[in-house]
Amino acid sequence: MSEDVFDYKSFLTSLTQQPGVYRMINDRDEVIYVGKAKNLKKRVSSYFTKSDQSIKTRVMVAQIHRIEVTITHTENEALILESNLIKSLRPQYNVLYRDDKSYPYIYLSTEQDFPRLSYYRGARREKGRFFGPFPGAGAAKESLNLLQKLFAVRQCEDSFFRNRSRPCLQYQIKRCSAPCVNLVSKEDYAQQVRHTEMFLEGKNDDVINELVRAMENASQQLAFEKAAMLRDQIMALRKVQERQYITGEGQSDVDVIATMMDKGIACVTVFFIRGGNSLGSKSFFPVHSQHSNTAELLSAFIAQYYIGRQGGRYVPNEIICNEMPADRDWLEAVLSEQLGRKLRIRDKVRGERARWLKLAEINVQSSLQARLADKANMLQRFEQLQDSLSLDELPQRIECFDISHTMGEETVASCVVFDTNGPLKSDYRRFNITDITPGDDYAAMRQALSRRYKRVRESEGKLPDILLIDGAKGQLAQAEEVMEELGIDSVMMIGVAKGVERRPGLETLWLSGNPQPFILPGNSPALHLIQHVRDEAHRFAIQGHRARRAKKRQQSPLEEIPGLGPKRRQELLKQFGGLQGIARAGVEDLSLVKGVSKDLAQKIYDVFHSE
Repeated sequence: MSEDVFDYKSFLTSLTQQPGVYRMINDRDEVIYVGKAKNLKKRVSSYFTKSDQSIKTRVMVAQIHRIEVTITHTENEALILESNLIKSLRPQYNVLYRDDKSYPYIYLSTEQDFPRLSYYRGARREKGRFFGPFPGAGAAKESLNLLQKLFAVRQCEDSFFRNRSRPCLQYQIKRCSAPCVNLVSKEDYAQQVRHTEMFLEGKNDDVINELVRAMENASQQLAFEKAAMLRDQIMALRKVQERQYITGEGQSDVDVIATMMDKGIACVTVFFIRGGNSLGSKSFFPVHSQHSNTAELLSAFIAQYYIGRQGGRYVPNEIICNEMPADRDWLEAVLSEQLGRKLRIRDKVRGERARWLKLAEINVQSSLQARLADKANMLQRFEQLQDSLSLDELPQRIECFDISHTMGEETVASCVVFDTNGPLKSDYRRFNITDITPGDDYAAMRQALSRRYKRVRESEGKLPDILLIDGAKGQLAQAEEVMEELGIDSVMMIGVAKGVERRPGLETLWLSGNPQPFILPGNSPALHLIQHVRDEAHRFAIQGHRARRAKKRQQSPLEEIPGLGPKRRQELLKQFGGLQGIARAGVEDLSLVKGVSKDLAQKIYDVFHSE
């Protein structure tokens, strides 16, 4: 494939399914489109897989040279970030906002006996209350639509309201209480308006608590239909008023820098915060020596990125890092002198800044994983593995097995497959291990290998060039015996034993037929490939084991979380209206529930968002 053609298949292979924003960039390094997504992988994939795209979309897709993504905590954050990026970048294929004065509001005509909620844009001269501004018309109208379902406050024009003799369709579908024909008292309607105002003022916790109490009363009185309606109201309230991490309350200008190293590759992601608003992120992959650590990497990056370049790059007053860089005092002194103002570098932050730092860490991890899965990088690693093992031909297929269980319970074996393009997930397999002594990893490995390669031989499937076994000589011996019984002698087998203190980079490799182990250098691309395949097998095995264990126990995902007892689970279900609402919530939302700490909220979030 030509280097000028965007390799979307390779890109989509490693793209996350979390919410976020994507930026399409052409070969002149210009952002041509910014979009948001509830599921980044599904949304971006649609540009390349749907055949009924408009002419405009086909022309835009043909210009893509690369795509950058920024992950967010929630869908609403993605909406706000998309708005910020469109305003700052003005991409060619986006519909551009004009200016802040054109932003929409929600208007409540409080001076009337039966106030009206409506969409409003323009000078705010009307008597009543204005709530906003919203980042776009879609956000305001979606909120109006949900508020209509929640509180049944009228949204019709005054002329329509004054001339009704019978309820309209909005009453029939339970989106209005029909004050126009006196089907609701003035007092009851005022209560609905009061809830609406409280909610729009940000007092949603008070509204939700009232609804939770009403739901409990309805359940006790066996009014289950009403209780279900209140539950749906609670879920919708949580959806509308999710905490926003993208837009801040202050006017801070901050650069948030996160760095991470894995399998010989380093990644640095910079999150740009201007005026309290996030303007997205950019990732870099600096070249580094074998023995570099992240503190040294941060120090070198900050020096090269900022010092002497302030004329072409804005430098904020504050830089936040996920760990303290080496030479911090020197960097602060040089940059402060260069700027003529005080600059601070920090790594211990709270509140809003801690949320920004968390986002940067999520994005650096995603960028690094994408880099590890890059096709060209993968091919280079296969070539290095060929050299390290002195193979006559380039290996085309690697398979790796791992075992996962909890004290012998629900043992699962995984088989993952890599080729020169990266993970071949369509060929992944799991094996539910049965009829062995619980905790016998040797027997589990033997059973998995026998089932796998017996099927391959019978169906004339593909055999790997290299078979990796997660374990040392004992596990490798099981593989050797199975292959001998099946008459397979064309596969190179390697046992991958964890190093001292289980630290990556210190793995010991046992080659079948060789009595002595060998160790590859920590910066060897061949070792990085072996680590990548082994780690993927480990992840796939654990994922299968947890799913099998949860199915057997028939438990809610909440029951798997240490420290989350029955009372807290019940409170979470009430506050969010069910598991679906909990799954949508961000860490900050979850931690607002009584008895749920930040650490516990993170554990709950991870259960529903681990890929």
